[in-house]
Order: sequence, then structure tokens, then C-alpha cells
Amino acid sequence: MDFSSTAPLTAWLAPPRPIALLTDFGTADGYAGVLKGVIAQVNPAIPTIDLTHQIPPQDLWAARFVLANSAAAFPLGTVFLAVVDPGVGGERRPIAIAFDRGWLVGPDNGLWSGLLAQFPAESAVVLTQRNFWRLPNPSHTFHGRDIFAAVAAHLANGVPLADLGNPIDPASLVNLPLPGLVSHPAAGANPASLEGVVQHVDHFGNLISTIPAQRVSDRSWRVRIGEQLIPSQLTYSSRSLHDFVALVGSHDWVEVACAGGNAAQRLNLNRGDRILVEFLN
Repeated sequence: MDFSSTAPLTAWLAPPRPIALLTDFGTADGYAGVLKGVIAQVNPAIPTIDLTHQIPPQDLWAARFVLANSAAAFPLGTVFLAVVDPGVGGERRPIAIAFDRGWLVGPDNGLWSGLLAQFPAESAVVLTQRNFWRLPNPSHTFHGRDIFAAVAAHLANGVPLADLGNPIDPASLVNLPLPGLVSHPAAGANPASLEGVVQHVDHFGNLISTIPAQRVSDRSWRVRIGEQLIPSQLTYSSRSLHDFVALVGSHDWVEVACAGGNAAQRLNLNRGDRILVEFLN
């Protein structure tokens, strides 16, 4: 194997390669386990990693966030299988994508947008080669089982992307772009405030904004939500129990949390609501 600097990064991990799974299936009905069964039918030695099966039902924005903020933690050459698919059986395209960390398999509905903004697609195909599907005539309601899991397994097993279907222009992939930031000017060169929105609410009720860490680095700042002024700190525990705190989280976005509590519930905020950073210097 060529490990030179000119070799594609996806060549660094020989098959069978791991598959990371993300779905909105939950764990009560067996749907997530069935995906692993299909993968094992292709090759039981393929490692599978559950990124999450607890995406809220049909929530493409939550899937977008988790994929965008998780891919860098996986080995080069990982196959990401994501099935959050409200358009299953309709006109949305079943696709596979190559990028410089591995491959993506799932519906073309925008859930890959955040990940591909960091790691652009190198090539993409529409999945038309039915010999790589679980069934040549798949269920209209479970493409995760009958198309995507089988295709992901074949990719993990070393089948070239080009063998799986017809090439498409990566620029044609559905995009879910984050809203832009609004900068409120001050008298000097730096803005007096920066306005974003909540892009994700995590399991703890933390409000993760669209304001990236680099926009607040080396400055003193706080968050204003209505009349509530929330000081910035380094850790969740920097504030007393039940106090609000603003910080840069592990995803490198500005977020608002409640020490020992649920910020989203207490502030009555959700995705899309306004978050204002005020600079103090």
C-alpha cells in the first residue's frame, strides 16, 4: 500500500473498513439492528460503530449537526451510513459520496451538508447498480435496509465507488446551509456584537449556536438573550448550580448552558432562535 503524501487518504485503511451508523430509528423496534444484520450478510468481519440512533424522527438538521461535528473523530477510510430519510420512496436520490476521510452513504436530502462544508466531496454516484443492494426490488419504506446498508457494506469491503452507480456532479447535492451571522459594528475595527442562531439543542439542553469559536477568541464577551445577560466562562462548572453560562463547547461553537440544568427549557429557546454575543473589549 502506498503511504506517500500523494496517496489518497482513503487508501490508508484496508478493507474491511469500519462503518459508522447514524439514524433516527431509535432502539426499540429493531430497525437499527437490522442494518447491522444486512452488513454482516456481506461480511461479518466489518466493524460497525453506532454514532447514534437517537436523532429526533425526520430531523435533518440534527443529523446534519451530529455528522458535521463527529466525522473527524473516526479513522480515515470510515464509511458513514446515515439514514434520516423523510423522503424515502420518493424522488430524492440514493447516493454514495467519496471524500478525503472516507465515504458517505444515504439519501441526498442535505444531511451531509455540514460535513461536506469541512471536507468537500471528491466524487458522488446515484446508487443504480442493484446487484449491490440487498434486494433488486427494495421496500418503498425501508431503503436503509434494502439499499443503503448493503451498499455501505460493499464499500467497506473494498468495492470501488464507481461500480455502485452513475456519477453525478457533487455540486448538485442538496445543501442545508446554516444561516449567516450578523455583525453589529462598533466605532473601532471590531464588532460590538455578533448575532447568530441556535443550530442544535443537545441531550443536556445546551443551546449550540452558529457562532464559531474563532469569532470570540482573544476577546471578552457575554451572551444576551432578551434581558438575560450570561457571562462567558471556560467550563460548565465555572458557575453556581442552576446559573446560566456561555462558553465555547467541545464542537468549537459558542453555546449556552445551565449548570446542572436544561438551558433550552429554562430559556424557552429552540433551534433557529436568536443568540447575541456582546463584546466587552
